[in-house]
Amino acid sequence: MLTTLLAIVFTLVLVGGVPVLSYLTARNREIRKMPRLALYLSAVVSQWLLTLLAWGVVFVAAPQVLVRGFAAMPWGLALGWGAGIAAVALLGLILVIWCERRGWLPRESDLTYLLIPETPREKVWGALILAPTAAFCEEFLFRGYLLTQLHGWLHSLLWAWVVTSVVFGLAHCYQGWSGMTQAGLLGALLAYPVARWGSLYPAMLAHWMIDAVALVCLGPWMLGKDPDSE
Repeated sequence: MLTTLLAIVFTLVLVGGVPVLSYLTARNREIRKMPRLALYLSAVVSQWLLTLLAWGVVFVAAPQVLVRGFAAMPWGLALGWGAGIAAVALLGLILVIWCERRGWLPRESDLTYLLIPETPREKVWGALILAPTAAFCEEFLFRGYLLTQLHGWLHSLLWAWVVTSVVFGLAHCYQGWSGMTQAGLLGALLAYPVARWGSLYPAMLAHWMIDAVALVCLGPWMLGKDPDSE
């Protein structure tokens, strides 16, 4: 009984608490005055703290998450799926940025642009610390814990897939409607290999590649700069 209650409470934290925190972050004007590396450090620390809490909940109340989320699969297959998903997502992102720059789609929030690295040190942080942190932590939390729990409770993989993707989008509401929609669609795409293979490895690899390329390579283009000129 207590373990079930613990699992329910943590699920509510992910479904309601994380999106609310994201919304409050977007409305906090003071956060826009922080140095970019301080923002990165804050994001990394908060994600790892939430993930460590999730690990505790999993070991106590939801061990099936470890069985399903970290099912063994050949690394070649995981890398292939990860690279394929990353390629599809990045092509979509390039199209979105192209449309945004022409005014055909609404731009993302100013906070999103504030997170784009500009100096070499910031780019190293983005590619080697921020991106892998988001890849591991967010995939474990949403495609690992939340998808598995909702699948068991709803008795429907499809509905668990839909709800998890919507929640993942809402968790990125600090990026505005455009970024939130993109995150939700990306979440649905990243859930596919988890549903098919029962493993988080392809999604984690894809997430890392997407974030790293988006931050380091596509970021200057979002800011209206030519990446090749830097």
